[in-house]
Amino acid sequence: FCRFQIFFYFICAFQNISCGIHYLASVFMAVTPKYACRPPGNVSWILFHNASSSRLEDIWALLSPGQEGHVAVQLQDGTVWELSGCHRSWREDALRLEYEYSGSKRDFPCSDGYIYDRSKWESTVVTEWDLVCHREWLAKVIQPMFMLGVLLGALIFGYLSDRVGRRLILWSTSIGKFLFGIAVAFTFDYYSFMVTRFLLAMAASGYLVVVFVYVTELIGMKFRTWASIQMHSFFAVGVMAVPLTGYLVRTWWLYQIVLSTVTVPFVLCCWMLPETPFWLLSEERYEDAQKVIDTMAKWNRASSCKLSELLSLDLKGPAGSNPSEVKKHNLLDLFCDWNIALRTLTIWLIWFTGSLGFYSFSLNSVNLGGNEYLNLFLMGAVELPAYMFVCIGMDKVGRRNILIFSLITSALICGAIMVIPEDYHVWGMVAAMAGKFAIGAAFGLIYLYTAELYPTMVRSLAVGSGSMMCRVGSIMAPFCVYLTSIWISMPQLLVGIVAFLSGVLTLKLPETLGKPLATTWE
Repeated sequence: FCRFQIFFYFICAFQNISCGIHYLASVFMAVTPKYACRPPGNVSWILFHNASSSRLEDIWALLSPGQEGHVAVQLQDGTVWELSGCHRSWREDALRLEYEYSGSKRDFPCSDGYIYDRSKWESTVVTEWDLVCHREWLAKVIQPMFMLGVLLGALIFGYLSDRVGRRLILWSTSIGKFLFGIAVAFTFDYYSFMVTRFLLAMAASGYLVVVFVYVTELIGMKFRTWASIQMHSFFAVGVMAVPLTGYLVRTWWLYQIVLSTVTVPFVLCCWMLPETPFWLLSEERYEDAQKVIDTMAKWNRASSCKLSELLSLDLKGPAGSNPSEVKKHNLLDLFCDWNIALRTLTIWLIWFTGSLGFYSFSLNSVNLGGNEYLNLFLMGAVELPAYMFVCIGMDKVGRRNILIFSLITSALICGAIMVIPEDYHVWGMVAAMAGKFAIGAAFGLIYLYTAELYPTMVRSLAVGSGSMMCRVGSIMAPFCVYLTSIWISMPQLLVGIVAFLSGVLTLKLPETLGKPLATTWE
């Protein structure tokens, strides 16, 4: 981890910030403010319980926290209407404006649109395209559809990086993140917004999967643990940037543009990234691998080594000039025998569990009471000590033991959250941060652990397929949060069960502490 590795590591790690940003940008971009049906004319007077006003824009100032009910308005033509969230009623025989009315009424749909509370957000995608009432489900699928794009991107780009190399995928996905990130802000309707966000998700996921493999293969074993785990710290910084930007920029399309500019520095210098010697060797491109080794030695002011001597190769022979004969691998290689199949299924379950818990805690943080911006910021900030804990603990007690401890601890904390009364907001937030700490440690560790468990020829495929299962969990996380309408503790119950099961199954995985990266199956 000398000059060469440090330089390219921080270039790649900086780009991870934008991944954290895009993954959770919808928390505020797609927020649903308070709303009511718009009346069919100009308003002369408004009444809500005992409060009154003459301006429609002041309607939300009349509502106290937690207070519900219809809004009575009198139009300039003298008619009186009751406004609710998804319908409006005309009082047929009303002679004057009063809040309670027992006469006959006629209900009408909200054909004139809606009135939104703009005290916190000037506009969101919900207010932009009226994603409320019968269109509310369109707002609820924004985050799951993004995660579906992340799932496909992880599988596709993980596969491609083993075919065309890590460097080309890092280039293409980074440029794609910038272009699609800006394009999202200029979409003209809901469906173009969803398609563009889907492509953005694929690009962000492709980068996130491949960059961990890239860093793992570029850095020596002594510093591999710290370097790969701290990549997640940059992702956490991106999560922390979301509430900060959301607090400062209250218009969704401007908010999206500001967040997307984080990618610009990387796009300007990504052409400098070298290919990893591990991938070049797996493709039998020995001369190209030797060039990278020589460049690395020159940067680090160290003596180079000859791959032909280390590996007993003839670089000018047919093996060094005919990479087309290299065997190609696919997903079935992760199930080549019973032990490897069991290992793969266990790793997939851990990826699923980590993602389900990670995004359930993050997305639900805005519903814990208090300041929603501060809540999400703290949920991102608590990841930083979690990754430091992983870095220190893994090299002392091993990867597997830390993973088991984190998963079992997160399951126990989920059980503790279930017994905390709803009115204890501070304690609920503290417990949620503890749960995010534990599940974040497991989530951060699984990238490195997976890369160490599989040989070079299928390493990126293994990480990519694991990330695919991870995104199944992230797709389910928003729906898991929605289950709070059935039972407030349902998300914690589901996360706790799968975390405990994952922790038990991890006991059967091998330890990788102190072992070099494998180039073939053992």
